[in-house]
Amino acid sequence: MTVITDIPDAPRAARRPQMGNPVLRWLRTNLFSSIPNAIISLVLLAILAKGIVSFVQWGIANAVWLTPVNDSSACRAVRGVGACWAIIPEKYRFILFGTYPFDEQWRPALSVLLFIALFYLSTRRAWWRRELIYLWIGALALISVLMWGGVLGLSYVSQDRWGGLPVTLILATFGLAFGFPLGILVALGRRSKLPAIRSLCVLYVELIRGVPLVSLLFMASVMFPLFMPGGFNIDKLLRAQIAIILFAGAYLAEVVRGGLQAVPRGQYEAADALGLSYWRKNRLIILPQAIRHVIPPLVNTFIAFFKDTSLVLIIGIFDLLTTAKTAIIDPAWQQFSVEVYIFVAAIYFAFCFAMSRYSRSLEAHTASR
Repeated sequence: MTVITDIPDAPRAARRPQMGNPVLRWLRTNLFSSIPNAIISLVLLAILAKGIVSFVQWGIANAVWLTPVNDSSACRAVRGVGACWAIIPEKYRFILFGTYPFDEQWRPALSVLLFIALFYLSTRRAWWRRELIYLWIGALALISVLMWGGVLGLSYVSQDRWGGLPVTLILATFGLAFGFPLGILVALGRRSKLPAIRSLCVLYVELIRGVPLVSLLFMASVMFPLFMPGGFNIDKLLRAQIAIILFAGAYLAEVVRGGLQAVPRGQYEAADALGLSYWRKNRLIILPQAIRHVIPPLVNTFIAFFKDTSLVLIIGIFDLLTTAKTAIIDPAWQQFSVEVYIFVAAIYFAFCFAMSRYSRSLEAHTASR
């Protein structure tokens, strides 16, 4: 009888560490695993390299970074060859703060810093306490005082003078802060056993989602005042804010409803067996699980609405993108709109990328629990 003793231990061989350069191994596995993949990878890498080289030549090597005040002659000399980044230090205050009084622009700048600080603290799990709510209330009150003024020796500035990044942050923050609870209530209402509540929630969602945000903003700006009593008027920024809240609430309701449907039926039965009331059952057991299931689509909706605030242009509100467009009306700088749009795109990207990164960390944290 022949005894075979040299059969390799397959599991042990699979666990054996791979040798070689890890970078080359990653390239071989992900980019050059086959001849078609290698060809596609080489073509895309060549296009990417060409784009990077062209951008470096245009945006860095041949660019004009500074010019004398309101003098664009140096930029016109390199037009088509190099970028004119000098327009940013020339126009950045108008882009960021619009027509807010020049000597008072430290107030919206401080408001933006307060918003960023609030966003950062809200992402720290150590701050997820009741005190955070009080901090938000106090900070928003301070932001209102800074933006409006009229107290504490600050001159009054009407909302017609507001513009730029503070307006974008105000619309996005309040729109999502009020739209998210509204979406939760509507999502719960759509699953209600009471026909009247369920029908109203379905009607609200289908009506709002059936029209674009532009039409809601137009209705809030033009049609809504017609239904108000004589002499009674609501500021157009507040009307736009209400339209954005209603629009966000309808879309977030569908996202949350998807999360509610993903919660196993046994969780509902277990909560009922414990004798919990309807609201305690949803607050303590159902909603935390539902929201955990839909973190990616929730953040995707948040990012979309942050960018959709630029649509308030149609009702005459100067958000960040609108002030950027207005800044290049100046004939001396009208030819260099690309640089302004790149600057504004970088601001939008910074906020949206921060939201995306935080959602990934939050998703990883909830998955590890």
